[in-house]
Formats: sequence, C-alpha cells, structure tokens
Amino acid sequence: MILSGNEIRQQLGSNILIEPFDEARLNPNSYNLSLHDELLVYEEVVLDMRKSNRVERISIPEDGLVLTPNQLYLGRTVERTETHNLVPMIEGRSSIGRLGLFVHVTAGFGDVGFCGYWTLEMFAVQPVKIYAGVPICQIFFHQIHGDITEYSSEKYQHNHDIQPSLLYRELTGDGETPQQMQLEFGDAAGRAAALAAPRAAR
Repeated sequence: MILSGNEIRQQLGSNILIEPFDEARLNPNSYNLSLHDELLVYEEVVLDMRKSNRVERISIPEDGLVLTPNQLYLGRTVERTETHNLVPMIEGRSSIGRLGLFVHVTAGFGDVGFCGYWTLEMFAVQPVKIYAGVPICQIFFHQIHGDITEYSSEKYQHNHDIQPSLLYRELTGDGETPQQMQLEFGDAAGRAAALAAPRAAR
C-alpha cells in the first residue's frame, strides 16, 4: 500500500524525514525531490566491477548544462531523507521522462531504514539541458509487513556526497577509500580542490 500525500505529511518527523521540506512539492501520493548542482562522470573507458573507477566532478552552471547521450551522469538530490517502518522508492517525474531523461537506471528501490541523499543515475536519450534545483524525481513510500531489519550498509548509509558504485567492496573485500573526494556540499574551497585533484593526478 502506498502512502497518500496527506499521510506522508502526517508521518513527517517520525517515520519520514525530508530535509529541507517544502509543502508545495507534496503530491497526492509522493513528494518531489530536486537536483543538486554537482554531477560525477566516470573517467574510465571501461568500467571494472572489481575496481574503484575514477570519477570527475562537474558543476551545473546557472544557465544549465547539456547532457549528452551515451554518457552516464551521477547526481544526487538536494534533500536528505530518512525512512523508518516504510519502504522508500524514487521514480522519475513524467515531465522529465517526456524529455527523454532517465533519472535512475535500476536503483529506484530503497530500503527500510535508509538515511541519506539519493544518488541519481541519469541517462539522456537525446541532448537535454538540465538545471540545478529542478524537481527531478519523486519519492513515495510503501507500507511493509513482517519483522523489520533496517538497512545498515557500510557502503551507502548516511552518505554525504554523490556515490559511484562501491560494488568492488563486495567482490574483493577491499575497504579502500574511493578515489572520489568526500566533502560537504556548499564548501567552495572543497569544490575547487575536488575539481583540481583528478587533473593533477593525470
């Protein structure tokens, strides 16, 4: 059973946390999440499941950024969500889909207990111009039956940044820090360092 918009509002502060929350983004049975102003793209020609693949950080300028086909862009939501006793899921908005933009390749299914920002796997069918802050997807919530064991992954729980695939940790048992820099969004100095680091390493 999917929660109605009114029920989402009722459960804010208990089973559901959305920060920041804007009443205007509440729908009849979902809530619109917005796009942050940074993206990651993989630098590797061939992505290796067993390795930490290099990424480059891209900022979305105020006048927008054109996404090109055949390129995966990893983004994240502005909003941080926390969900207990419910199963969170995200889907693209129909208005976004009608522009040929997928906002998740496969990972729209969340886990009960997930806390953090949603990483978006964005793929454009044709060139499309995007803007930071646009309502990019919608989160909705399913009721769950049975005993609950909350999500507690060391890979993605309580994240603070866009997260590329950490599958290699499962396959190799490697706990090394990914080559992506961890930083708080909004830190201008940190952003500059993140942009310079990949180029300096080349």
